[in-house]
Parts: sequence; structure tokens; C-alpha cells
Amino acid sequence: MRSHQFSLLGRYLFDGKSLALMAFILCASVFLANQTSASDSAAVLTSTDELQAGGEFDNRSALPGAALYNTHCATCHLGQVYKAPHQTWLEMMSQKALYTTMTEGIMAPQASKLSEQQKVEVIEYLTSQRYTPAKSASQPVNICTGDAATFAAWDNQEITGWGRDTSRYVPDAVAGLNQADLPKLRLKWSFGYAGAFRARSQPSIAMGAIYTGSQDGTVYALDLETGCVRWSFSASAEVRTGIVLGQHGETRPLAFFGDIIANLYAVDATTGELVWKISADDHPSATLTGTPAYHAGIVYAPVSSLEVTAAADPDYPCCTFRGKVIAVDANSGSTTWESYTVPEPPSQQGVSSVGTAILAPSGAPVWNSPTLDPANNRLFFGSGENYSSPADGNSDAIFAVRMDTGERLWTRQVFAGDAWNVGCMMSVNHPNCPPEMGPDYDQGSSPLLIKRPEAEDVIVAGHKDGSVVAYDAATGAQRQWVTKVGRGSIQGGVHFGMAAEGTRVYAPINDMNDTRNGEDLDPALARPGVHAIDAENGAVLWSHVQEDICSDDRPLCDPGVSAPLTALTNAVIAGHLDGHLRAYDGQTGEVIWDYDTKRDFNTVNGVAASGGGMSGAGVTVAQGHVVVNSGYGLYFHEPGNALLVFAVDESPTLTANQ
Repeated sequence: MRSHQFSLLGRYLFDGKSLALMAFILCASVFLANQTSASDSAAVLTSTDELQAGGEFDNRSALPGAALYNTHCATCHLGQVYKAPHQTWLEMMSQKALYTTMTEGIMAPQASKLSEQQKVEVIEYLTSQRYTPAKSASQPVNICTGDAATFAAWDNQEITGWGRDTSRYVPDAVAGLNQADLPKLRLKWSFGYAGAFRARSQPSIAMGAIYTGSQDGTVYALDLETGCVRWSFSASAEVRTGIVLGQHGETRPLAFFGDIIANLYAVDATTGELVWKISADDHPSATLTGTPAYHAGIVYAPVSSLEVTAAADPDYPCCTFRGKVIAVDANSGSTTWESYTVPEPPSQQGVSSVGTAILAPSGAPVWNSPTLDPANNRLFFGSGENYSSPADGNSDAIFAVRMDTGERLWTRQVFAGDAWNVGCMMSVNHPNCPPEMGPDYDQGSSPLLIKRPEAEDVIVAGHKDGSVVAYDAATGAQRQWVTKVGRGSIQGGVHFGMAAEGTRVYAPINDMNDTRNGEDLDPALARPGVHAIDAENGAVLWSHVQEDICSDDRPLCDPGVSAPLTALTNAVIAGHLDGHLRAYDGQTGEVIWDYDTKRDFNTVNGVAASGGGMSGAGVTVAQGHVVVNSGYGLYFHEPGNALLVFAVDESPTLTANQ
């Protein structure tokens, strides 16, 4: 799912009527190969409450806060009021953020009629957790002093990964370690996110600090060596995106990130002082989950939404959101251009079986971090599925636009005819489920720009059907090769991101078997794990299909890899949904280091923390350290709230499993 979320990845690309026919035939063959079908016996979603882990109430609709919410809040938060976040987002906000909003923030006038206890009851209803003052308070801090509080000089060369290079390759000079060092990694320190059951922001390392976001909206700059807090900043809601560092000309270094209610921020990277904050989109269900990209003083932010979940309400008029990427001046916060995936606003196409308006085309959200190609003035990104019927030609597609204007250069749809929303997970007869019924194969993984010696540049993209495909970067028209390494499904194939070292591409495959989508999936065809592919010709160099080590008492455990990979020289690191962090030999696929993050940790900030399934964010490597967030807590994946930092220990007694 998107950032999850159930929708994540791609389709195939063609031009003209004959090529559209080829796309249709290809899609049909994909479905046959996957051997999936709707089934009365397969698990389905019974309530959107099931999409989050960590709930403490069996029936939250019976809580006193339910009636209070319906009386005082629901009218404005059902997706029909301009700028008012849909209830889906309120349910994902921290107790701290909700309490602050009702007592000091924008909702204080509306909440003034509620007593203190009634406000608490509304918070418990929305979060499905018992309210405690500790959960609504700021996280405990371990403030840096002395040298630990001092930032090193800005070095633009040390910035890698999302935001700069979607190949997620870390050169030796930046990594500060090599393949031979990986088996010697040990846990150096850990940090706990208070009151959290998910940790899914992509950490960044710069100036001797780790930058990371949290579920309660706090963004931290932590000393890389000790984990003490250099500064913290409170955003309005959970920060799901990665933290991107940038500096242009003589300006100060800035940190850019987005929250789940579509606010985009710039703060001073050395003080945490707010420089600017803008709303990236006014739609009530809009969100920022994909990590922004930065180049030469411009921030490129992908905009997605969870209107796909709002549609689970039969009375919700589905749907009006359109995905886009915006370009923002890094210094001022002014928007220089917007590039919509669906060019025209939706219009009414009919009414549902319960008389609710059907609006289309809609959707095509952008979940992935844009891929920069400044040498050719190009920006690449992918779109998700349409939310309503009829599906159009912009869903599940790869886009190339001009970096300076946002003008569309080319679009290639990967899978045609994909209209889907969460209503389809509940029943094929749900009033808001489009007749196309998916397959929800949106493009959640960033397209990789692969530069080949003596040949044209190609875009290599991984898709949710389990395929990895090469396209011509200049036109998108040439389909060079297709390599299928996974079975695929709504939670199958490639999710959040591949990695590449030169022309060696690493593809993570999820292939979760129980998707709660009413599909019968053949477990024998699943290929969860990591696969290496030659970008020159599509040849599979090696495959590591991960054995299922999940025990019966861990129903949310899964062997697949949903999180993005991180590549080093002759090595790749993957965070698995079973909680294991594994490093692979880049040439053979042999596991050379394995650390189980599904455990409790004693943290440097004194917050109880544990790890879980990893998804959404991947590993960050720099200055001799390996950094990862553990715990996803959404969409049937294990929760957790730990930031883990590893470094090399030269002790010869260490084993690969320590």
C-alpha cells in the first residue's frame, strides 16, 4: 500500500492504438501468470480500522468519543470542506498533535464547547488508543552539549539517496565503509520515538548529524556519534517523507520535508528554525509521502492522497483528487510550477448504487521521490491508479517533465484501465468500487535513470506485478526489455524503491500472500526477497528468495521486502518485513550480515523502543554508519518505534547474526 499504502506500483508503456492493444494483451497475460482471482473464501477488509496497528479498543465506535466526534467534528471532516483534513488523516495523527490543535491551534474555537474530558474522549476515538498526558507531551530530549552540539561544515558531496539520486547508491568516500566491513557492523546506539508505533521517515546524514521525522510530527537533528538532540522541530502532523538537505550559493543549508496533511517545510539545517511552510495542495485528503527532490535552489515535491481510503464510505462522492509534482523556490517557498498527472479536473460521470456522485478522472497520485536529470532538463516520476471510473491514460504511468517549467515531455502508461479504491477491498459490490476493480498496480517506486557506457540512457522501473522494465529515457517509447522476478499483487512486486550500482539494478520483491483484498494468491509463485538485474539486457544476475521465518504468533510478519534498498560498492542492504536487516554480496546475493530488529532496545533518550517490519524508508549509509528506522505499523505490517545506528566493530568474535 502507499507509503504506504496499498497502492504502490506500475504498468507498461506504449503509444498509439496498436500499442494500446499490446498493453491490453500484456496486462491480460500478467493476470493469468499471477493466478489471482476474487474469492469468497479469501480475506477481505471489514473496516478501515484494520489498516493501522496499535489500536487498544475492540470496538471504537462504542466509545463516548464517537458520538462527540459525529456531533462536533464529522461534518467538516468527511472530505467535503475546503482544507479540512479528512477523518482518515485525523486517525493517523498523534495524540499530541490532536490535543494541541484542539487546545491551542486552528480547531480551538470549534473545540471550545467540549470539556477537557470530552476532548480526551474524541482523541481516544480517533487514535483508538487510551489517552495519557505523556502521549500528548513533547518527546523526552537528550540535548547535546559541547562538541556533540557542533555541526561540521556543509559538504554537498556527502548528500546521497532520495532527494538527490534515486539510485540510492552510496560511494565509498561517502559511506566510510565497504563490503568487507558489513559483517562487522554492531548496534552503536538507538533512539526511541515516544508514543509511536511506526517509524517510516527516511533518515538523512549531513554535517555530522542524522535528520529524521517521527509519527508525532517532531523532526530531529541528532548527533551521529552519540544520538543526543542538536535540535527538534514540531511539524503539524506526522512527517512521513525523508528529510532532504540542500544549500545553494551562499545561502545557509536547509532541511526540506513534508507532513501527512500536505504541508511542505523548510527549516534551517543547523538550528531547526522555520524558514517557510506552505500547503502543497488544498484537497482534504492530500498528503506528502514521497520524499522531495532538491536541485540548484528548487524543491520538487510529489503530492499524493488518501482519498482512496475515504472512498470506503459509500456516501463519499468519489473522487476529486489529482496527483501532481510542484516546484518550489527553496529560499522563499513560492511555487514556480505545478505539473498535474491528470490535466483536467474531474466531472460527474454518473451516480453510484446508493445515489452518490461518481466523479472522474481522479487519482494518479505521486508516491515516489522524483528522479533528477538536470543535464537534460528532465524530471521523472510515476503515478498511481485512478480512484474512480472511467480510468484514463495517466494512471500507473511514468512521466517526464521539464525541470524548469513542469511541461510534460512524455507519458507512458504501464498498465491501462486501473481504477481502484479501498471500497474494493471490502466488496466487489461496494457502491464506490469502480467496475475496473484495480488491480491497484500504481508506480510507488522511483524510476531509476541508468547511464550506460556507449549507449542511450534508460529508465528502469520496478512494478507491483513483479516485473522490472527498461524504457528509453529520451522518449519513453522504446520498451527495451522486461524481466519478471516476482509474482505480483496489490501488495506484491516492487514497492518503495529499487537501487542501482552502475548498471547492476537491485529489485526488492514483497509478494505478500494475504493482502485482505479478496484475492487467492498462489504462495508457491511468491518470490519475496532481493533480485539483481543487468540493466544492459535484463538478465537476472542472482536471486535471493527469503525463507519465511515468521512464527504463528506474529500474524503481521512477512518475509518480503517492501522498503527501498540501499546500494554500496558490491553490496546492497535490505530491511525486510520480518524485522531483519540483511546485507547481501552484490555479485552473488549471499547474505553477509543479518540483524534482527524485532526486539526491545535501551535507547539514548530513555524512551522504550522496539523494532518491527521495515517499509516506506530504507537504510542510510554515511560517515561509517548504517542508520535505519524500524517499525511500519500500517497495512498489516508490524509496528515499531526505533531508530537504529550501526557502526563497525573490529572484534574478531562478531558473527554475521550479531
